[in-house]
Amino acid sequence: MEVDDRVISISDFNLSYLLLAQRMILSHDAEAMFRLGVSQEVAEIIGGLSAAQLVKLARTNILLCAFRFDNHSLLATLANGSPQHDLQQMHMAILLSAHPLDSIN
Repeated sequence: MEVDDRVISISDFNLSYLLLAQRMILSHDAEAMFRLGVSQEVAEIIGGLSAAQLVKLARTNILLCAFRFDNHSLLATLANGSPQHDLQQMHMAILLSAHPLDSIN
């Protein structure tokens, strides 16, 4: 894959992510903030962007979403291959909710 192809792929991914995030925020903002891991201020900004602003923001070579698993043991435990049960999903949600929300400071 050429560098230009990667940049285009990142830009496409960013646009998909922003469209999904905005749809989630406009549908149910509190749930969206929890699932996306963003603060209320960030959610308000994303929710208020026009289509042109979303496209402009997506056109970057940097992923706009962040990988939330910065704990090796947590990631290894979740990826162990066993089927997830409702309690495992709840446990993962509790662990992820303990991480601080991103802010726009």
